[in-house]
Amino acid sequence: MNLVDWDFAVTVGSRVAGPGPEVSAEEAAAAVVELREGAERSTPLVQEFTGLHAAAGTAPVLVVDRRGWVRANADGFSKILAPIVDKLIDKKGPPSAFAEAVGSRVTGAEVGLMLGFLGTKVLGQFDPFFSPHGRLLLVAPNIVHVEREIDADPTDFRLWVCLHEETHRVQFTANPWLGEHLMTQMNAVAETIEPSALLDGLRRGAEAIRSGNGSILDLMSSPEQKEILDRVTGVMSLLEGHADVVMDGVGPTVIPSVEQIRKKFNQRRQGVGTLDKLLRRILGLDAKMAQYRDGAVFVRHVVDKVGMEQFNAVWSGPDTLPSKAEITDPDAWVARVL
Repeated sequence: MNLVDWDFAVTVGSRVAGPGPEVSAEEAAAAVVELREGAERSTPLVQEFTGLHAAAGTAPVLVVDRRGWVRANADGFSKILAPIVDKLIDKKGPPSAFAEAVGSRVTGAEVGLMLGFLGTKVLGQFDPFFSPHGRLLLVAPNIVHVEREIDADPTDFRLWVCLHEETHRVQFTANPWLGEHLMTQMNAVAETIEPSALLDGLRRGAEAIRSGNGSILDLMSSPEQKEILDRVTGVMSLLEGHADVVMDGVGPTVIPSVEQIRKKFNQRRQGVGTLDKLLRRILGLDAKMAQYRDGAVFVRHVVDKVGMEQFNAVWSGPDTLPSKAEITDPDAWVARVL
């Protein structure tokens, strides 16, 4: 049974995202090579700074276009939603072929609309749910678009992005339990969502993009869902904040224009226009921006207080991860864990 027509979602999402900035074949090839080299160069820099060591040969690095990113995330979402589909079949049995085709195509369009917008924004992403050890995606058109928009030195900006994203790859490959833990949380969320509510939610989410009302996060409304969401927020804040701390710690030693890049990029994170800010709020991206900020404050506070070696106790297992509350009260985490 298909709750969502994922191929149609990819088609819609790719059309919404568009191809990205105009580049010549030579420019595109050079960007791909430089991003691959940047990711490879970043690995030992991240490992030396953090003290985390990832096994060699795990989690490939892929430089993709916008359609490739949309396809990768459609595949990831299909895995996360699988328990909901199974629940629906158990309750109501398989639908008729016609009902399945019509319903999945409608939800495919809604999902595609949201993936299409996000596909224009994401510079890179570690996909922990890709078997067996995850994969790192670097979205070349978006990186080129932003470096032009903020008038950054392309070589410096590409390495700067790679430092952040490679930190995520090291986080997960040095701590294999972390991806499993996140998948467990995603499955727990899926188990709390009724199939009918999910379908309504997808349609409301797409309508929110059109009308400017509401947020995707509003769909997580029950106490059980909020508890899970708080756990996930704590983890994501840690991961994003840690990556920002690493790129700011390593950057000045290898990227000449890092100060100008950080200043301009921080301004850009606030949204470049009214529509962009609105869509960020609807899709919960403003909450993600808070994760970068709060997570970085948490990591810096703990590292300043106890050092990187003791901070790395955070990677020991699920019980040592900070809660959402501890992210904004790092001393509470230090008292509990250390």
